[in-house]
Amino acid sequence: MTRTAFLAPAMAALLSLPVAAAAQKPAAPSLAKRAVEGRLNVAPTPVVVPPPGPLPADLAGRLARWESDGVAGQQAFAAERDATAQLVGAAAGAQVASERWVVAEQAISRLTAARAPITGALADIERLYIERSIDEAIDGLPDIYALRDRLSEIVSGQDAVLQALSAQLPGE
Repeated sequence: MTRTAFLAPAMAALLSLPVAAAAQKPAAPSLAKRAVEGRLNVAPTPVVVPPPGPLPADLAGRLARWESDGVAGQQAFAAERDATAQLVGAAAGAQVASERWVVAEQAISRLTAARAPITGALADIERLYIERSIDEAIDGLPDIYALRDRLSEIVSGQDAVLQALSAQLPGE
């Protein structure tokens, strides 16, 4: 009997410990929205960026000239290309520094020189594009970029032709 009298209060004490511990434990933080959280849900004020305007009058003439230079350079290159290809084909088995090889090299040089108007126009328009971009002068940039892109594509095609012709010559 002494054991039962002793065990009953001890058991009651042990059973009350988790209840007491739970009562002393702080409550978990609430997941409800706090007042400060709503202050940042404000849409930023839109920044109005004006679209590029038309090409300034002083640049329209320069672009027209560069475009005509591009056409002239492409036509001159096309006129020389076939003759150069024939001369390079004739020099395909020739020794380096032989007469056929020299004639073919000269033809490649003439072909490179024939495209000078378009490469000069491309250099000028790229310089203009960079200057206007740095100055943040956006008026006319779409027109400038479009012409720059067209001329660059033509010059890339010409570069490929020149590389292919040069690769056919011995010693290159």
